[in-house]
Amino acid sequence: MPALSEAAASGREHLAHARSGPRARRLPGWWPLAALMILAAALRFSTLTQQSFWYDEAFTPVHVLHASLAATLRAVVHTENTPPLWYVIAWADARVFGTGELALRLPSALAGVATVPVAWAIGRELTGRRTTAIAAAALVACNPLFVWYSQEARAYELSVLTVALAMLCLLRARRAAAAGEPSGRWLAAFAVSGSLALLTHYFTAFLLLGMVGLLLWDLVRERAGQAGLPGSAGRWHRRATLSAVGFVAAVGIALVPLAVAQGGHNAQWIGRWALGSRLATIPQYYLTGYSGAPLGHGIELLVALPIIVGIVFGLWRVLLPREERGAMVALVIAAAGILIPFALVGFGADYLGPRNLVAAMIPITALIAVVVPSQRAGRVGIALTALIALAFLAICIDVDLSPRLQRGNWRGLARAIGGARSGRVITTVQLGSAPLEYYLAPLRPLRGGASVTVREIDETGYSPLRPGAARPPAPGFRLRERRNVDGLLLYRFVSPVPWTVSEATLRGHVITLARQEVLVPARSPVLGGPARAGAGSAQPAPSAKTT
Repeated sequence: MPALSEAAASGREHLAHARSGPRARRLPGWWPLAALMILAAALRFSTLTQQSFWYDEAFTPVHVLHASLAATLRAVVHTENTPPLWYVIAWADARVFGTGELALRLPSALAGVATVPVAWAIGRELTGRRTTAIAAAALVACNPLFVWYSQEARAYELSVLTVALAMLCLLRARRAAAAGEPSGRWLAAFAVSGSLALLTHYFTAFLLLGMVGLLLWDLVRERAGQAGLPGSAGRWHRRATLSAVGFVAAVGIALVPLAVAQGGHNAQWIGRWALGSRLATIPQYYLTGYSGAPLGHGIELLVALPIIVGIVFGLWRVLLPREERGAMVALVIAAAGILIPFALVGFGADYLGPRNLVAAMIPITALIAVVVPSQRAGRVGIALTALIALAFLAICIDVDLSPRLQRGNWRGLARAIGGARSGRVITTVQLGSAPLEYYLAPLRPLRGGASVTVREIDETGYSPLRPGAARPPAPGFRLRERRNVDGLLLYRFVSPVPWTVSEATLRGHVITLARQEVLVPARSPVLGGPARAGAGSAQPAPSAKTT
């Protein structure tokens, strides 16, 4: 009976398309996918260089990418906490196009657009319905989180694409096996795409565990006589499945020494962020994007409302058997990708940063695309899906129009500073060091215990300001300028004569309450020890005339 009802429903959908009229029949069947890919490309490429690099992005060209690939890979080991695939791509990209914003963000933008047809195919595999395919592709094309990371020169969007490819290959391998067809090529493709995912981001391992679990569950059911291919075909399928799983596992094991050597570089912020707040941020990221917090919980709720209503309505109308199976597959993969790292927190392995779960939003999107516009939800489900996509699109446009929702404008701040000229020192928060080194090159950090002779001290950061931020950082200096560049602050202190200022003095007077960095032009003469007047002090340079 379930099979008959599913066939009848599919027949009704086909009949509805057949009755849609001559005008609809003139359009090719792939036109919705083409339109969604154009939309995805427009959202990603039209504003690809609108925002400046933030810390993580600027860190790559400043500290990781080198002329040789070997030196770049050594830097990945000693400065990063991500597998090497994205850096290899970025290195090759930089050799051809340079290290500008457009060049380094291009691979992520291409990966973001390429994920749209993969999401379409995933939706089609999960239910066999074109409506599910359109919904999955539309939500991926417009989701503000996917758009954000499609415009970031980091590995996240590449991990989204590789996980989506692995999920698609898994679905096609399972369908082929269920239909008694050869599944070896899809299992091989799963092994390759899953390995690429592991080489892109460590957190893809949890999603792959969910996929591997589904493959092994199929083998258990086959051994129990509940499913599977007969005879030699079944034995070949079992060998191909175990080979694919073993290949992915071997790649994962091979990455363990690298992960240990990296030791979680720059991941200390995760442990300092309250777990409850991080868990609350995960749905916020999906609903309003990485930078959506300033929009407030009201907007977040408005975006969540059609999703919640659509899921409740779709489940209330009861999913068709194939839709139910597709929803369970997406749910298992998403649960593995989120719940396993959450469980590891209890064992002291706390790397549960919301941005590390970006790839887990692919099966979540697939789940929404199955349930909300389900066959029995009818036009109500389709309308709710369209409302979700429009809400996502509105937030993407708002991000493009609102500097408060964008990355910090370090490029604009660098213009306000005016260059890395001699006689100047720049203090900033840690998240500003790499961007300022990138936009004001050549700069270099001032070592602890060193001193520098300057006539200008530029202090940069963001709110909240520390008490006494406007007071001069050293004797002989006065505040000449205060400037706000889209939320980033510049306080310029000047002196009529050069003063020798110690690194301790400069580090002790950063305008904001955050970890400080001190940067000087690369050619500035630096004294190797503390200033002669003592650490934490300043004195006129020997050639200066004091009054």
